[in-house]
Amino acid sequence: MQIDETNRKIIALLQKDGRMPMADIARQVGLSRVAVRERVRQLMENDVIQDVVAIVNSEAVGYQVNAFLEIELEPSKIDQVCEGLVALPEVTIVYQMTGSTALHVHCYAKSTTDLAVFMAKRIYSIDGVQRVNSSILLKRFKSTLSIR
Repeated sequence: MQIDETNRKIIALLQKDGRMPMADIARQVGLSRVAVRERVRQLMENDVIQDVVAIVNSEAVGYQVNAFLEIELEPSKIDQVCEGLVALPEVTIVYQMTGSTALHVHCYAKSTTDLAVFMAKRIYSIDGVQRVNSSILLKRFKSTLSIR
């Protein structure tokens, strides 16, 4: 699918405010509301825009710790480990990576004590997990998944 400058602007506006009315987007990109709706439909059908979601402030709902886990595992058990991780509600991202560890995982915890329990009882209990290196997010400067 062609991602022209207008499509890029539409995507950027939706990333800034996923609830923005089509009429407002249309005014900002110089198209009709119907034309914008059709472009958004095509972007979604072609999987360019996978979803429009609410981004929750984790601290506002009681999760004070954002952690990144680098997980080493038995290579033959990657699918099994990923299925186990994806099933955990505390886990928000599971990526297979190149480099020294196979998986990059993002998760939330209410405290560092809860993170330690989560890792010991939930992560290490997944068959195939060999080692976990954790890092705690101190301050977020930018967080976006875009193609600008």
